[in-house]
Amino acid sequence: MTISSFPYFVDSNSEILVLGTMPGVASLNKQEYYANPRNHFWKIMCTLFDALPIPEIFEEKVKILQSNKIGLWDVLENCERKGSLDIHIKNHKENDFIALFEKFPKINKIVFNGKQSYAFFYKKYGQIKGITYFVMPSTSPANTMTFDNKLRIWSSILD
Repeated sequence: MTISSFPYFVDSNSEILVLGTMPGVASLNKQEYYANPRNHFWKIMCTLFDALPIPEIFEEKVKILQSNKIGLWDVLENCERKGSLDIHIKNHKENDFIALFEKFPKINKIVFNGKQSYAFFYKKYGQIKGITYFVMPSTSPANTMTFDNKLRIWSSILD
């Protein structure tokens, strides 16, 4: 089954771009990034930016990111995948990052949510001049690393 990612949430102030690979089943059903309640993404972001409790409304979550100069998107525009795991992705097409970086030139840091998003991005785009890459542990529930360890590692994006 072919699935598609969501539009980006990036604005003219974005300096950091967080990239996942492709929304999971729960996110696709709800049409929101990181909608699986067991995914640690929003808990990590809200903890880092002292915005707990996590807002219920997706647009409020996005505002927390944007007020901290963070944009959100996925590496892949569409793909075929059964379930939510990146290892099942095939026949994929990447999003157009050249156009994105031209439109939002302040982006100077990409934070990859997991190794697979980095692998897909790097295979297509390589190292883009003027942008620093950070590969973070996936916030997915499939990654069994503890929340505290994920939070500690993700906090390095603020350095």
